[in-house]
Amino acid sequence: MTFELALAAAAFCFAGALTPGPNNVMLLASGVNFGFARTVPHMVGVVLGYAFLLLVIGMGLGQTVVEHPLAFQALRIIGALYMIWLAWKIATSRGGSEGQGRSSPLTFFQAAAFQWVNVKGVLVAISGVAAFTRPGEFIVTLGALLVIATVATLVSVLVWTSFGTGLRQLLTDPRKARVFNVVMAVLLLASLYPMLLEVRS
Repeated sequence: MTFELALAAAAFCFAGALTPGPNNVMLLASGVNFGFARTVPHMVGVVLGYAFLLLVIGMGLGQTVVEHPLAFQALRIIGALYMIWLAWKIATSRGGSEGQGRSSPLTFFQAAAFQWVNVKGVLVAISGVAAFTRPGEFIVTLGALLVIATVATLVSVLVWTSFGTGLRQLLTDPRKARVFNVVMAVLLLASLYPMLLEVRS
């Protein structure tokens, strides 16, 4: 991979990883409700789950999804239903001491599995593979893209979880924590809007 292509891939991956989306909203909320340490399995699940998703898409799944619109529609619907459930889970979470024993952060496997129904992540992965891999050096360019995307995802989960952990000190009041959780749930549901428009089209 040339330096110019790697630079473009880095810009693409960091933009996709750091901008608000379902993963980042959930990590922010988890940082507030459970703190940094308890969110680590969730963070690792996002990083490794997305890396595996990107690898599988690069090895051919992405083309299969593009060529079968009904499969992609099913992915959107399953993803939407799962995100609605996650939004409910966030909205009913209790932060700080009030939440001890009454709710829990996503596990490693839950976070990793979510990458497969996160339509934003799937579309970014398909677009990245299409834009930054080269047929003549496919393995090398896919490997480079995988490294860049994993670093970008790692930076993103650290930033968003740390931001949530910082806000945790300001939301010790259960009423404020409840309002925050409802706002996060609404933002997560709002991220469904573009996806639902595509399902109707």
